[in-house]
Amino acid sequence: MSELPALEPLAVLAARVGATLRERRQTVAVAESSAGGLVSAALLAIPGASAFFLGGAVVYSRRAAKALLGLTPEDMAGGMRAETEPYARFIAGRIRGSHRATWGIAESGAAGPSGSPYGDAPGHVCVAIDGAVIASRTIETGGADRVSNMDVFARQLLSLFDETLRAQSSAG
Repeated sequence: MSELPALEPLAVLAARVGATLRERRQTVAVAESSAGGLVSAALLAIPGASAFFLGGAVVYSRRAAKALLGLTPEDMAGGMRAETEPYARFIAGRIRGSHRATWGIAESGAAGPSGSPYGDAPGHVCVAIDGAVIASRTIETGGADRVSNMDVFARQLLSLFDETLRAQSSAG
């Protein structure tokens, strides 16, 4: 875990993201898997979150992906699978579209203590943003502690979103 940069606490990241969204009159929808709703909870803990938070889903299984995101076998054709950047970008776009949000953010990973059915090691997550910019990254914590990984996954997703929002500010 020493290779990962230090991340701010989840509440700090969420407060800054929420303030930016409120100031810009933008909205967000969240699709989480192995972060288990921590991102949505952090955003919803901010007073006045209804100004920017449109909804979220914990998509922890194929059944949940079908029910909550409307994923079909055709969506997963061509080798698409969970816990990859293309999948994280896809579900970020899907949650954004279904909620008519300015931004969709998503993560898909293996929190541990064991790896995923796809062969990904515990501590593997892909985070993605879909909106004016589409961005994603893959993080490997190198650890198998489920609770720690869930926290890191949530902070990594909000950190990427925060970076993206800041880059938008400086670009425009």
